[in-house]
Amino acid sequence: MKFKLLLAFSFWMLVMAVSCNKDDINFDTPSQALRFSKDTVFCDTVYHQVRSETYAVKVYNNEDKDVLIPRINLEKGASSLYKINVDGKSGYDFKNVPLRKKDSLYIFVEIAPEASGPQAIAEDRILFDSPAGQQHVTLFSVVQDAEFFIQTPNNSNTISGNTTWTNNKAKIIYGDLTINSGVTLDIQAGTKVYFHKNSGMKVSSGATLNINGALNNEVVLRGDRNDPYYDTIPKNWNSIRMQANSNLNMNFARLFGGTNGIEMRQANANISNSFIHTFQDYGLYAVASTVNARNLVMNNCGESCIGIFKGGNHSYTHATIANYSGTMGSRNRNGIFAGNEWKNDAGQTEQGALQQLNIRNCIVYSDRDNAVNFEPTMGQQFNFLIQNSLLKYSGTSEAGFTFDNNPNVVQSLKNQDPLFVNYFIAHQNLRVRQNSPARGKGNVSVAATVPLDIVNASRTSNPTLGAYQ
Repeated sequence: MKFKLLLAFSFWMLVMAVSCNKDDINFDTPSQALRFSKDTVFCDTVYHQVRSETYAVKVYNNEDKDVLIPRINLEKGASSLYKINVDGKSGYDFKNVPLRKKDSLYIFVEIAPEASGPQAIAEDRILFDSPAGQQHVTLFSVVQDAEFFIQTPNNSNTISGNTTWTNNKAKIIYGDLTINSGVTLDIQAGTKVYFHKNSGMKVSSGATLNINGALNNEVVLRGDRNDPYYDTIPKNWNSIRMQANSNLNMNFARLFGGTNGIEMRQANANISNSFIHTFQDYGLYAVASTVNARNLVMNNCGESCIGIFKGGNHSYTHATIANYSGTMGSRNRNGIFAGNEWKNDAGQTEQGALQQLNIRNCIVYSDRDNAVNFEPTMGQQFNFLIQNSLLKYSGTSEAGFTFDNNPNVVQSLKNQDPLFVNYFIAHQNLRVRQNSPARGKGNVSVAATVPLDIVNASRTSNPTLGAYQ
């Protein structure tokens, strides 16, 4: 019994000692400037009344003493568009914030703004007041007004009549947005279309999607996470799915960051002056479809930039089709795949004729040994022409066709590095350098059918292979 009483007495004495030690901590006013993990917080682009992701700033006390920061506050106070959380407490004005010596505290920042126009700047500052002087961290974000298209059990999320989207508001899609049969959706220059995770667009049979961008005012279609980190990450959304007899006309567009870019099933597409990159599987997945593409730039797709299944009719003129990836290194990463077969949703194999595949004045290159893979099926039509193009080619067994002395391969180059300015996706620039073997190698007659390159430079003389003159 005495032992138990002694043990209990010792325990409470220890608790009191710890409590006294905690109370004995003395906090002083700072005599040195605080240090921050960053002096500016750039929040990603946010939309009207949609809360951003949370960003963190660390505040460091470099002194050999515990300090009490007299005040930390948002400069715009309660009217600020930003919200901050200081050491676990939410608000906009904090007094006497303790910070132990050689320690740090977190300030978390987010914004849920009210938009007053198509695009605006939201800016504020976190102020730190002390006898050592006032310091600040700048908060900065682009705010867009937005229109939402949300699929729910009670809302099928369809466009049921001819519609035009302008660039006055960003378009944000949750779930699938369906363009009904016979309906046309026109998307005007400068419009931004954002898809939430696991969202996409379906173009029904007989419907038409017109994407009408302009030079330096492209239509952007991407995931709704706008932090630059997500510019180089695939699978942020699903795809644009085109059903049989639907039509796509796309000019000056940027399409990136999903699972597949454009999925076509017996559909038709005219694509010009556009960028398609960073997709988990395919940038363009075409089943028994017709595609006419000019001044097309593609890169960074897990399976292939272009996948042609069950034949069809395809023409690619002055396209730069590269495939370099630091994040999908284990995937096939072809530039172009073409075959007569396709497995349908039931797992059954179907076949179709490749009526024609023209690759003219193009570059098809990658960091793999082979950038083109043909898989013709015995007894099926498989017509192709590779004219005045530069290919990464590893041999007949992998590529599926012979390169040398092949009447379907005309005045083309193999395995000569095109010398891209920068093929890494974070700072992608697929122009070729002045000493590139692609310079001046284009067929003049073919170039005359696409007289301006993707940035409107003339290529009527000495045409360079690919989308850039």
